Amino acid sequence: MAIYNPSSLKAEEFINHQEILDTLAWAEENKNNVALIDEILEKARPKPNGNGVTCQGLTHREASLLLACEIPEKIEKMYQIAEEIKLAFYGNRIVIFAPLYLSNYCVNGCLYCPYHLKNKTIPRKKLTQEEVRQEVIALQDMGHKRLAIEAGEDPKNNPIEYILECIKTIYSVHHKNGDIRRVNVNIAATTVENYRKLKDAGIGTYILFQETYNKESYEYLHPTGPKHDYAYHTEAMDRAMEGGIDDVGLGVLFGLEGYKYEFAGLIMHAEHLEAVHGVGPHTISVPRVKRADDIDPDEFDNSIDDETFAKITACIRLAVPYTGMIISTRESEEVRSKLLRLGISQVSGGSRTSVGGYTEAERPHDTEQFDVSDQRSLDEVVKWLMDSGHIPSFCTACYREGRTGDRFMALCKNGQILNCCHPNALMTLTEYLEDYASEETKKVGYETIQRELQRIPKEKVRAIAESNIRDIKNSNRRDFRF
Repeated sequence: MAIYNPSSLKAEEFINHQEILDTLAWAEENKNNVALIDEILEKARPKPNGNGVTCQGLTHREASLLLACEIPEKIEKMYQIAEEIKLAFYGNRIVIFAPLYLSNYCVNGCLYCPYHLKNKTIPRKKLTQEEVRQEVIALQDMGHKRLAIEAGEDPKNNPIEYILECIKTIYSVHHKNGDIRRVNVNIAATTVENYRKLKDAGIGTYILFQETYNKESYEYLHPTGPKHDYAYHTEAMDRAMEGGIDDVGLGVLFGLEGYKYEFAGLIMHAEHLEAVHGVGPHTISVPRVKRADDIDPDEFDNSIDDETFAKITACIRLAVPYTGMIISTRESEEVRSKLLRLGISQVSGGSRTSVGGYTEAERPHDTEQFDVSDQRSLDEVVKWLMDSGHIPSFCTACYREGRTGDRFMALCKNGQILNCCHPNALMTLTEYLEDYASEETKKVGYETIQRELQRIPKEKVRAIAESNIRDIKNSNRRDFRF
């Protein structure tokens, strides 16, 4: 039997099945232990430290106990602390991105994804480089600066060379005042050599959802294709780190397996990255199974309601305080509104999950990977965020200034958000307002910027930000950054 070891490079040792079962049993046994719950909550709370604040985070056992707790006032306290942590390390900024689907050719047999090989009803499509270019122009015309590219796993149709060529094309498109400044990559687990190629191509974060950490469920849900190999998939982040990619993004697809099992596995994976590489996940995503072509989410009996989903989000924020947290347009406006205050720091906007969908006048559904619940335009999402007290940010400065991996975490932990990320967000928001926003959004935006400028503590930084914002408004100069 495998022995639990977070420093191991073997999947079944750092995601140890027996340790998860023992954790869930311990959490269930102690879920009404008020003294222990209070102790864990106090540990999670951000604490002043010199220039900023620090957070210890929680172990997978501690976080699993909070997730198991059903005491209403303790859950509310979790939510309050999650919001404190989010504001301490990310402020009221919400980073905006969009997915770009390159190809839905796939050789895997995943039971929850319409791209699976046996699905004969979905039209298969792969973008040419000219089609990639047109998609990017459409995204730039919306105002996007950050993309997450997606493609099915197919060595013949979607080899690494195709992905690299697409990245090169995306970065090459300069349309009016638009540029894509960061390309994150969500493709299948691959080799160290291929991760090095992705690093050399200038990607931002490498994202790979585990789908489920339960090995038995994983192998059942992935009956055929290279993705069937649980260890190869689960150990992918270590190969990515070895290949020089120091920003990686984790996630599970909630609804495939019991959520408490998945949650414990997710936090253990974050602990593993810290133990081996000295830096945890740059992002954690929280997708849920959604309806799609030939996929009925009701067929999966582990679905979670909105309250449980909110609790999971808050507990992740308490456990892994410095990570970015992502919620996509899989979720409705109502759900996204609630989760924004519980730890979410990145959202997609104006998303289309079909191959070639951005160049179509009407949203196509025939090649969608999943139904989009929040179908508002990017402009509507931007205004909604500001009306809710948030700053929509199109910033990519840290990535382009080399502040990735442990360097980004150091910036975050040192409390420099208000002197660095905050002004960068305001300057990129100004770009959006000048180049893409509706008049109504523009009005709300400049009121937001004037108010938020006053929150920059260093007078010199504030003065530079104000000067740069004037330049953006009065010229075609763009891409100022701290």
